[in-house]
Amino acid sequence: MGRRKKEPKSVHRENIASAAQELFMKNGIEATSMDDIAKAAGYSKATLYVYFENKEEIVRLLVLESMKKLYAYIAAALERQETTRTRYDYICHGLVQYQEEFPFYFKMALDKINIDFESGSYLSEERETYRVGEEINEKIRQFLCDGIARGEIYADIKILPTIFVFWGMLSGLVQTAANKEHYIEKGMEMSKEEFLEYGFDTLYHSITIRGKTYEK
Repeated sequence: MGRRKKEPKSVHRENIASAAQELFMKNGIEATSMDDIAKAAGYSKATLYVYFENKEEIVRLLVLESMKKLYAYIAAALERQETTRTRYDYICHGLVQYQEEFPFYFKMALDKINIDFESGSYLSEERETYRVGEEINEKIRQFLCDGIARGEIYADIKILPTIFVFWGMLSGLVQTAANKEHYIEKGMEMSKEEFLEYGFDTLYHSITIRGKTYEK
């Protein structure tokens, strides 16, 4: 235990959060206790409380990590200065990749986040999560504005509502494809990939001007 004491606080928090994540994925957040997390991480319960006040703080840290990962995927997708449709496809495929690689984080990124910071009763991770979320929204806003400037996206769309509609529909589509893959294959006679492409295409054409969009 002597070596552990010399490690930075961030290392301990990361070890604990990693153990908690595994338990949350296996048993669910509600069914996982601080005792369970301490045992899985190899800490005493008393030591666990040195680094986290409660389970909620661990959850908030994991939500923040999920948002950072999501931002990285979206930013990477939009770095490419290509057609609006191509950049849109990169966003969609980035979300699919994110869900497949980090299914637990994907669900957490869609969770409710705190936006009330006036009372002072909030965790630092909550404020940072909000900030990262706003950066993601800004990336998507710029994508939509670029598409409008190119004459490919309707100029009269409401930007912020459109961003949230896109997030809701895209994330729902990706999660549905993951959860219902067997039904999609048997009931629709489509592969998961075909179903997603159909859904992505349908959503894209809901805001783009026919005849002015570039084909894939």
